[in-house]
Amino acid sequence: MKDSNFLKEHNARHLWHPMAHPGDMQANPPTIITEAHGTRIRDIDGHEVVDGVGGLWNVNLGFSCDPVKKAIADQLNRLPYYSTFRGTTNDVIIELSEVLHDFFAPDGLTRAFYTSGGGDSVETSLRLARQYHKIRGDEGRFKFLSLKKGYHGTQFGGASVNGNANFRNAYEPLLPGCHHLPAPYAYRNPFDETDPKRLAQLCLNAMEDEIAFQGANTIAAMIMEPILGAGGVIVPHESFMPGVREICSRHGIVLISDEVITAFGRTGDWSGARHWGVQPDMATTAKAITNGFFPFGAVMIAEAMAEVFERDKTGKATIGHGYTYSGHPVGAAAALACIAETLRLQVQKNAAARGQELWHGVNALKQRHDIIGDVRGGHGLMLGLELVSDRDARTPIGKDVITRVHDTAYRAGAMVRTSGHNILISPPLVLTAQDAQTILAALEAGFSAV
Repeated sequence: MKDSNFLKEHNARHLWHPMAHPGDMQANPPTIITEAHGTRIRDIDGHEVVDGVGGLWNVNLGFSCDPVKKAIADQLNRLPYYSTFRGTTNDVIIELSEVLHDFFAPDGLTRAFYTSGGGDSVETSLRLARQYHKIRGDEGRFKFLSLKKGYHGTQFGGASVNGNANFRNAYEPLLPGCHHLPAPYAYRNPFDETDPKRLAQLCLNAMEDEIAFQGANTIAAMIMEPILGAGGVIVPHESFMPGVREICSRHGIVLISDEVITAFGRTGDWSGARHWGVQPDMATTAKAITNGFFPFGAVMIAEAMAEVFERDKTGKATIGHGYTYSGHPVGAAAALACIAETLRLQVQKNAAARGQELWHGVNALKQRHDIIGDVRGGHGLMLGLELVSDRDARTPIGKDVITRVHDTAYRAGAMVRTSGHNILISPPLVLTAQDAQTILAALEAGFSAV
């Protein structure tokens, strides 16, 4: 490996980073991570910290999950690749499909279509939703509803339903027929409503109004995150997702639960929709399904929807969609090992316990630091802190200030993530109580510095 000076100097010369300005990465080189073990990461200078980001919401089992690593190595030696396109398959993906069937049975999801990651899963779900209606003879249902502040990846379909302009403006025009609804975001919303239950009802009313305006017979699907992650960890009132489910059912609209972040225990339950007692028509998964060790994802499909495809006699149900790596045997082996370890460790219980410790800790920080305008979370290991320069006016903090908080926290022992004027915390679900205290101490140092 090249020496550290060479790597630091050459990082942005030939590499463009996602979600960053190329020039900014050249002027402000990113942290170079060279090692990771358990819940900790180490940079090129030997500085070790607790990873409060969990890779990117995906390393639920930590970086030292040997069963997953072994499964990947063993599968590479036995069958490193074969296609699942029409006419061939592999043994591992069949086994995984049975495991996922059982895992998501309480959500009513019984079939799987495999992808290479979260963005692919979103794209797949949108396409299957349109096809579902065409099979049933509802040719006019092509539109999609989604929430402002929601995040659904950056492919053209995903960006089109994305609720943040940062991922849209530079690439428009995007997919036509995508309409965005107010999010149940109590800290900032167009209704100036701070009560979560009343806000949930106002947002549901807005959904009904939009459906009436567009015409229910033109809408294919509603896609939403059970808890909005990258948008700032926006937790809806418990009545919101059940309300969305009822409206979708009444109007014949497919409900897609975007579980790329929330599945496999992060919310303190095995899926985000299950956390709210909802059964969606489809769910997108990725990230934690392989602990981040292999690019892999799956769209889970409800029994009733699957039957429409499987009973079709017209040929309209032929799926003209797929990826070279759909059902990749190495990804399937990683997922099998990951789910087995996830269940063995019952990580959703630790996520709930450690999440409560962090929840109480960050709320205590809010009492001491006026820079913290809002704290969101309280459900598993998902927390968002919204920073302001004026708490009464809710004025968003400047980029330079939040960068100082982040950098100081990193030097003090924890990697956290910034998104706009939010600090996001999404550590591995195997986080220890000591790790949680390290994150809180690092945040204390960051806020004290500004």
